[in-house]
Amino acid sequence: MKKLISIFVLIFIFSCQKEKQQVDTIVINANVYMVDANFGKTEAFAIKDGKFLKIGTSKDIQDIFEADTIIDAKGQTILPGFIDAHCHMYGLGLNMQQVDLFGTTSFDDVMKRVLDFQNIKQTNFIIGRGWDQNDWEDKTYPDKKLLDALFPDTPVALSRVDGHAMLCNQAALDLVNITKNSKLEGGEVVVENGELTGVLIDRPAEMVEAVFPEPTRQDQINALLDAQKVCTNLGLTTVSDAGLHRNVIELIDSLQQTGDLKIRVYAMISNTKENLDYYLPKGKIKTDKLNVQSVKVYSDGALGSRGAALKAPYADKENHFGAMVIGLDEFENLATRIEAANFQMNTHAIGDSANRVVLKTYEKTLQGKQDRRWRVEHAQVITDNDFNYFKNENIIPSVQPTHATSDMYWAEDRLGSERIKGAYAFKTLLNAGGKIALGTDFPAEKVNPIATFYAAVSRQDVAGFPKDGFNIQDGLTREETIKGMTIWAAYANFEEHEKGSIEVGKFADFIILDKDIMTIDVKEIPTTKVQQTFIGGKIN
Repeated sequence: MKKLISIFVLIFIFSCQKEKQQVDTIVINANVYMVDANFGKTEAFAIKDGKFLKIGTSKDIQDIFEADTIIDAKGQTILPGFIDAHCHMYGLGLNMQQVDLFGTTSFDDVMKRVLDFQNIKQTNFIIGRGWDQNDWEDKTYPDKKLLDALFPDTPVALSRVDGHAMLCNQAALDLVNITKNSKLEGGEVVVENGELTGVLIDRPAEMVEAVFPEPTRQDQINALLDAQKVCTNLGLTTVSDAGLHRNVIELIDSLQQTGDLKIRVYAMISNTKENLDYYLPKGKIKTDKLNVQSVKVYSDGALGSRGAALKAPYADKENHFGAMVIGLDEFENLATRIEAANFQMNTHAIGDSANRVVLKTYEKTLQGKQDRRWRVEHAQVITDNDFNYFKNENIIPSVQPTHATSDMYWAEDRLGSERIKGAYAFKTLLNAGGKIALGTDFPAEKVNPIATFYAAVSRQDVAGFPKDGFNIQDGLTREETIKGMTIWAAYANFEEHEKGSIEVGKFADFIILDKDIMTIDVKEIPTTKVQQTFIGGKIN
C-alpha cells in the first residue's frame, strides 16, 4: 500500500512539472544591453527560428526552455548586432582586388605599392584606392609624371581615400578625352603651370571610373563574400550599402537566398537612369535579408579634396568654393520623383552650401508628408540656422564619427576657426532631431565599429589626441552612440521593428564582446574585440 501511495505521489509530482519547451539556442549568464526603449539590461534569452523568443534571468530561461545549443557567456557583454548606417560593402570587396593605397605615407610609398601589385597581377588597367595627401609630409596633390614614365601604355587610376578625387596617368585620361582645356561641371580637372597634373575631382573622376573594366560575375561574388567576412568578424550584422547598381543588388539577393551571403543589406540604389526607371515603378523590395527602398544621391564632393560645396571660399584656397555635382533644378525634380514613388532619398552633403540646398529641398518636397525619413548623408558642415531643419521628423542625419577624427588634423585649415564650430556637430544634430544614425563610410574609413564608438565618445585618435577631444561639445554619450549604431540606424532604414535591439520577436542578431564598452575606461575602448557575431541566432 505504501509503495502504491509513493507511486501516486511521484505521478502527481511529475504531472505538475511542465515539460520544457524546445528552442534552438539559449544564452545565459550574460551582461546584456538590450537597447530597448528603457535601455534595459538582462542576462539571458532564448532563440527560436532566428528570433528572440523570450528574455529574462538565467534561471527563468533554463526553467522554461531546453536547447541543443546552450551558450554560457560567463559574464561577457552582449549587444545587438552593429548596423553600419552608411558604408560601401561591395566597394570594400572590389578594393580588396585592387591596389591597396590606404595608410601610404608618401607618394613614393604609393608608387612602390603600385609597382609591387602590377609585378604580380600584370593587369591591363591598374586601379587603386586609399591615398591621402593630408597624411604625407608634402601635402600637395601628386602629379602623373612618374606614372606616365612607368606606364606609358597601361591606364592607371588611383582614387583618393574618400573616392572623390583620382590621380590618372595620360593613358587613362586619353580614354575619356580629358585635356588641359577640359571644363567640366560638377568637378575639376586640376591644371598647374598650364599642364595636366592627372588629378581629377568628382565628375571628371567619375568619367574615368565609367571606363574601368567590368568585374566578372565571379569577381563580384568574391568581392561580396570577402567583404562579408571582414564585416561579420567585426560585429556587423547589417550594412547600409550607399549606392548599388541593379546587377549587384540582384546578385546580393541571389547569394542571400542560397545562404552564402548571411549579412543583411539595406541597399541604396545608385542615382542612374537605369536604376530609377526599374526600381521606382517596381516599388520597394523587402526580404528578411534585403531591403531596397532608397536612392543614394550626391550633391557635392569631399572636404579633403576641396570638392565640398561651401558658402564662402575655402580658408586655404583663395576664391575656391568647391562645387555642387548636381544642378538645383535636376535635384528638385529628382526629389519630387523619388517622393512620388514613396522611396527614401539619401543625399551625400558635405559642405554648408550643399547641406543648405539639400535641407531646403527636403523640407519643400516633404511638406505635409509623414514618416518619410529622408537622410542627409554626412551632414558634415552646417552653418547659420540650418541645424533647425533637422527638427523636421522627416529628416535624419546620417554621420560617420571616424570622419571627424580622421579630418581633425586639417579640417580647420579648410574651413577656418568659425566654420569648424559647425562641422562634425553630432551632438547638435542629435539635439535638433532626437535621432542620429552612425556609420563609417568604409572603405574610406576603417570597417571596425569599435572605432566608430570610440570616435563618437572621445573625439580623439587612439593616441589620445587632442587631449580634451576635437570639438568635444559635439561628442556623444556611450548610450547615444550605441543607439546610433543599432536601433537608430535601424530606424533610419525603416527596420526598427525587426532589428536594432534585443527584444522578443526581433531577429536574433547580436554580438559578444570581450569587454564592457559601456563602463570601461575610454582608453580601453579601441582594444575591445568582438568575440562572436550571430545573425538570426547563428554564429558567423
